[in-house]
Amino acid sequence: MAMDRRHFVATASIGGIAAMLAPRVAFARAETDRRFVFIIQRGAADGLGTIAPVGDPSFVSQRGDLAADFASATKLDSMFAIHPSLVNIGALYRDKQALFAHAVASPYRDRSHFDGQNVLETGGLDAYQVKDGWLNRMLGVVPSGESKAIAISATVPMALRGRHDVSSYAPSSLPQASDDLLQRVSMLYQGDSQLHALWSEALGTKALAADVAAGNQQNAQATGALAAKLMVPADGARIAMIETGGWDTHAQQRGRLAGQLRNLDTLVGALKTGLGPIWADTMVLIATEFGRTVAVNGTGGTDHGTGSATMLLGGGVKGGRVLADWPGLGQSALFEGRDLKPTTQLDAFIGGAAAAHFGVDPARAMAALFPDSRGVPAVGGLV
Repeated sequence: MAMDRRHFVATASIGGIAAMLAPRVAFARAETDRRFVFIIQRGAADGLGTIAPVGDPSFVSQRGDLAADFASATKLDSMFAIHPSLVNIGALYRDKQALFAHAVASPYRDRSHFDGQNVLETGGLDAYQVKDGWLNRMLGVVPSGESKAIAISATVPMALRGRHDVSSYAPSSLPQASDDLLQRVSMLYQGDSQLHALWSEALGTKALAADVAAGNQQNAQATGALAAKLMVPADGARIAMIETGGWDTHAQQRGRLAGQLRNLDTLVGALKTGLGPIWADTMVLIATEFGRTVAVNGTGGTDHGTGSATMLLGGGVKGGRVLADWPGLGQSALFEGRDLKPTTQLDAFIGGAAAAHFGVDPARAMAALFPDSRGVPAVGGLV
């Protein structure tokens, strides 16, 4: 899409706010009191190492050393236990504000990160067949007037690309702009109602981000707090996307995954704290492009797989449950002899969650968010 002068003003970096932020954040605004946050785990997060099926008779033998972290982990029910790093998320589960879906996958069945992420974000059946993202299409479904979006990211994530306008607020390695320069630019656009509005909005975002990112900008705590701060105002963001990476654990997974989950847990905790009472009207979806192999490889890690686990958090979530049509971890039960077999469609789960949260017809939500789903019913009973 061509970038005109007004779009440049909306997307230009102003002094490198949030530079070096490890997770990248994208925000959208719509006229609704409900908030929706999509946290993507790029790299194929190991669902079996996150919400572990400790009650499966093949779990310990199949997972080897990776099963050790769950020897004394908190059990969620007779089958599943949660990783010890997920302290905040575990507390949400106990408060019935978190539910987990297991053996979940998008329609994608190969094992390329790029292709898998494209299918996850576009909501298509195959990679690169759909040209916009389901999160952008959601802006046309939620109860709203004129929808508006902003991405704090070097590029707008695929899930937020589409016909609904999305401005970006990109990190920059350029020197900080002086206050004098910012004032002069403000005076330059004073007489142009459109440019002045865009510039004022960008300065407002800069001020909000600066307060939070003044400490350690790479910290998950700062990312969650920044997301909350931009969503709390009455005219603030209503839909947010947070990108996290580093989930591709081919080697030494046990320690690496524990750190990844700890950061994710910190981010969620900061988001909840920052939102305060608004958490009651917020839904957080956490999903990855595909799972990892059931068996451990020769370097203490796992390789690209298929089925994984998905999290749904929030004040209105009907939590305290693990939803799973469990296929088993016995060798004969594995997908292609190596992966957790998916038994729940991620598209149907997302569609059901979004429909229930925003109070729209599930069939309409599925048709808009996942137009190629061909009548697949949305998962119900999530809120």
